[in-house]
Amino acid sequence: MKRSLLLPTAALVLTLSAFSNAAEPNTITPEEKAAGWQLLFDGNSIDGWVGLGTTSFPAAGWSVKEGSLHHEKGGGDIVTAKNYLNFELIWDWKISEVGNSGVKYNLPNPAKGVGFEYQMLDDARHADASRGLSHQTAALYDLIDPAADRKTKPAGEWNTSRLLVKGAHVEQWLNGSLALTFEIGSPEMQERIAKSKYAKVKDFGVKIASPILLQDHGDVVDFRSMKLRELGEK
Repeated sequence: MKRSLLLPTAALVLTLSAFSNAAEPNTITPEEKAAGWQLLFDGNSIDGWVGLGTTSFPAAGWSVKEGSLHHEKGGGDIVTAKNYLNFELIWDWKISEVGNSGVKYNLPNPAKGVGFEYQMLDDARHADASRGLSHQTAALYDLIDPAADRKTKPAGEWNTSRLLVKGAHVEQWLNGSLALTFEIGSPEMQERIAKSKYAKVKDFGVKIASPILLQDHGDVVDFRSMKLRELGEK
């Protein structure tokens, strides 16, 4: 199958001026606030986050550490307390050596934690990277390869990622470059799902409002400067 889902054209670029976390971490500017941006994590509080399938934050595994939402070991996945349908999300992250994590969205059954996954990986050391580009950083995990020339920072350094979900259109970015794009529900996407590990997951790939999930994959990972703006219902 041709990788026609990857279409890095200027027509697909939205609000690139907002795709920067160069300011003080965990802050938004007055201009961003006026444009509808909000912080999902302010560097101090876990408000707005709960454990997967629960109504409270995990007692272990996750913590606020030096301005980051930090994961060590255990605790399970965490999710936003609110659902999102159409949105733009930007976040900084760094992974430990041999680390693996991800940000999931469009979860057909949020309690089970299965959905589209923006892969975050130590590509240089983790064994999953050897399974191909669809298992490496910025991939739509097990479904779509990211651009081979994307610029990934080494383990222990901060990356900046961006996710755009607007109607059926989705874009995944890494460090200022478009990694991949696809259309939810397209014939090509349905074919990819049918050949993937998600083939038997009910309603996988159907557009739905759901929480945003940060994955506990058993490794150390940090998140900061997570900001989101909702884009309306269409």
